[in-house]
Amino acid sequence: MPDQVRRKIRVLFAAAEAVPFVKTGGLGDVAGSLPAELRRAGAKASVILPKYSFIPQEYQEQMVHVADFYVPLAWRSVYCGIEKLTYHGVDFYFVDNEAYFKRDAAYGYFDDGERFAFFSKAICEAIELLPELQCDVLHCNDWQTALAPVFIREFYQASEACRNVKTIFTVHNVKFQGQYSDKVLEDVLGLADNPTAAGQLYCDRDSINYMKGALCYSDIITTVSPSYASELQMPFYGEGMDGIFRRRSASLRGILNGIDVDAWNPATDELINHKYSVDDMSGKAEDKRLLQQELGLAEDPTRPLVVMIGRLTNQKGLGLVRYAMSRLMERGVQVAILGTGDRDQEDAFRYFDWTYGDQMSARIAFDNALSHRMYSGGDILLMPSEFEPCGLSQMIAMRYGTLPVVRETGGLQDSVEAYNKFTGEGTGFRFANMNADEMANTLLSACELFWTDQEAWAKLRRQAMETDFSWSRAADEYMGIYHDLHPEIAR
Repeated sequence: MPDQVRRKIRVLFAAAEAVPFVKTGGLGDVAGSLPAELRRAGAKASVILPKYSFIPQEYQEQMVHVADFYVPLAWRSVYCGIEKLTYHGVDFYFVDNEAYFKRDAAYGYFDDGERFAFFSKAICEAIELLPELQCDVLHCNDWQTALAPVFIREFYQASEACRNVKTIFTVHNVKFQGQYSDKVLEDVLGLADNPTAAGQLYCDRDSINYMKGALCYSDIITTVSPSYASELQMPFYGEGMDGIFRRRSASLRGILNGIDVDAWNPATDELINHKYSVDDMSGKAEDKRLLQQELGLAEDPTRPLVVMIGRLTNQKGLGLVRYAMSRLMERGVQVAILGTGDRDQEDAFRYFDWTYGDQMSARIAFDNALSHRMYSGGDILLMPSEFEPCGLSQMIAMRYGTLPVVRETGGLQDSVEAYNKFTGEGTGFRFANMNADEMANTLLSACELFWTDQEAWAKLRRQAMETDFSWSRAADEYMGIYHDLHPEIAR
């Protein structure tokens, strides 16, 4: 195209959390890492998120006040300040309103529907009013930003700054959709008199669904792995939205998340006891011994040490682990679990810790440093999730030469190549069904390889460690989507 504009494509990445400022889950990692890679790939990428009062003071002190204005929210006119901080080369903008965001946590309040409707409307106002926030693509993430594509279309098409903005909505976990009484249509959103908008927000007779709005209004829908994009079109995984995902399948893309390969690197990790690399694995063996010692497990290099790290919830397939525990213990496998979650799961693994002595350890806590030592010292990571949109633990484990055993779902299926005993190919082990015996069989097959063929084990471990899980791959895929939305901007 000879008349293409030659400038960087401008992307505004909207999220409710981003590391290092606030994180409750994987979204924080994505919003903290992907924009920097987008900049390296050639985009002018910035991030906008709420200014929570619990953001560490060291970052709040670096923020510069950019602007303030009032946001129309139905019958209200609500104050909004915009603060700015540049972190690792990326401009982060913070939406300031103490009435909404001076809280002890990011979510879980009676007025979350109003708080994040305000956040979405403030994003649109900022794009219209502030030249430095004008963008070609508004990239929204999860239900907290889901109304921004709706507002852009319904309220801002007369705005020169907004009318050409294309919208992308990324689903990180479809279980959380932002469902509220339809009273917010008039009282908060100002859309009660707009039958087109209201019709696309209703999810049943008297409630509306923020995520549904984004799924209907966004130009492109993405999610965090190719397999999850397929699963979302099935009733079992789609959480009531599967019909919309099927209808919009031509606009649905699955892009596997990455991880921060600098933070998760056994060659440089300051939180592990001995650094090591794919060419010198001696430090990993010593880290295993020290981890066994720390967790009160038998210090035995011949016993496979299976680790689980993360939330202790039903979604993570812990029912399978509980069912199979006695069988694993009988075979001499060691199991170590780190995390917090549902009370019944915590109590079950405390019981196993008490029952099985130096074969089983359960640390019911959030401990970042210990998680690094477990990734480093473990032989096998177990992730038998019922569903897993992307998953990060399996990628991190592979970086540390800890081979994953996963169920074939979502990002687990996309990131772990199943071991082929005939060719030696693979980066881990997979099983298909939510079945405890099938999980145990797969895990014990991995242990059998560990016990009987150290050469094959070492080859598999090397292949896992050399897999590219950097954000650059995902950034390149997103850049392709951005430019497809704006072909007039030269690549």
